[in-house]
Amino acid sequence: MVVYSFYIFDRHAECIYKKKWTPRPSSSSTKPPLDGATQAKALSAEDDAKLIFGTIFSLRNMTRKLGGPEDNFISYRTGHYKLHYYETPTSLKFVMVTDTKTNNLRIVLHQIYVSLYVEYVVKNPLSPTEHPGGEGVNCEMFELGVEQFVVSPATFYQALLKP
Repeated sequence: MVVYSFYIFDRHAECIYKKKWTPRPSSSSTKPPLDGATQAKALSAEDDAKLIFGTIFSLRNMTRKLGGPEDNFISYRTGHYKLHYYETPTSLKFVMVTDTKTNNLRIVLHQIYVSLYVEYVVKNPLSPTEHPGGEGVNCEMFELGVEQFVVSPATFYQALLKP
């Protein structure tokens, strides 16, 4: 499993956490290398997060309108990547972008929410309950847990199974 990036959006559509590991493959393998002027036009991390949120917002709404309120948007796949989505009861949105061969990660995103986000961010008295202006999650233990999952998913799962 190759994880390209991971995002958490709050209920106000602000990206409160983003982490990139491996760059997503480009849509065209014949693109010339970027020079200085072209790199300035490339997407910034904030623009990338806005595009990801816009995509999941649109697909989630389309799914609910076409399928009814009981249907949920879980993931979508392109020729180059797969986007996995999990929404919590408090309207936090967890999004992970992986390679196309990865199976559905909805349960994994739920486990990241329950085992990492709730334990290290929500229960942390120093962590803000709201993140105004895009103030992100700033918790070292949460970041280490997410990093451990991406680098070694087997170790992550074993840690979840321990009482």
